[in-house]
Amino acid sequence: MLHKTETLKGYKLQGLDGELGMVEDFYFDDQHWTLRYLVVNTVQWLPGRKVLISPYAVGAVNKEEGTLSVQLTKKQIEGSPSVDTDKPVSRQYEKSYYGYYGWPLYWGGAFAWGPYDTLLRDGPHQGETLPRGEDSDPHLRSAYVVSGFFIQAKDGEIGHVEDFIIDDETWSIRYLAIETRNWWPGKHVLVSPKWIESVSWTDSKVVVGLSREEIRKSPAYRAESLLTRDYEAGLHDHYNRQGYWVGEVRQGR
Repeated sequence: MLHKTETLKGYKLQGLDGELGMVEDFYFDDQHWTLRYLVVNTVQWLPGRKVLISPYAVGAVNKEEGTLSVQLTKKQIEGSPSVDTDKPVSRQYEKSYYGYYGWPLYWGGAFAWGPYDTLLRDGPHQGETLPRGEDSDPHLRSAYVVSGFFIQAKDGEIGHVEDFIIDDETWSIRYLAIETRNWWPGKHVLVSPKWIESVSWTDSKVVVGLSREEIRKSPAYRAESLLTRDYEAGLHDHYNRQGYWVGEVRQGR
């Protein structure tokens, strides 16, 4: 199912032995455009500390109750490696984090989740650390920080990033939601990360390989309820692009 990150912010996390805190932000990587961590404020039971929760631990999303289930205990989370969320997350920290929980390294392969396109919570690799000892810095970005980046089409600016649309099975960012009020008042549009040509992190700008006219005539995005497969198919047809779901094998939870 698809969700807006702004909708998920503020959701309560329900652990195996009680409430863990609230979602405050998300870290995603700028290579696969996949969410790697939920930033959780645990002030009610772990004062002065924020923790990172990997999608490996996240179960069902309950929109009615505004909760996310997490398959971890408070003791497990309390004993996890501490992180300063005001600083970039290092690869060294990530190795310690994944080693602590016994999850495979997501960067241990060519796909979004190592050797897989989708996230396998109970696959045969559980507890393994995959080969490819990459020590380079991770490409993690804060969804909060990137919201507000300008969107540059092939022939001029069209607006700014307002939100991200994520898939709760793969935890991929499927779309950037774009606010275009300075050009086309009242219209919001969606752009897939696959249509991005480059990102200037220093200039806070995302460049897409689409023209302003193509984007102006694209199906409008008005509400989260609009995110049906029919709407997505129409969006991809408009740009003459193949849907991300073509040939995709969904894994059971």
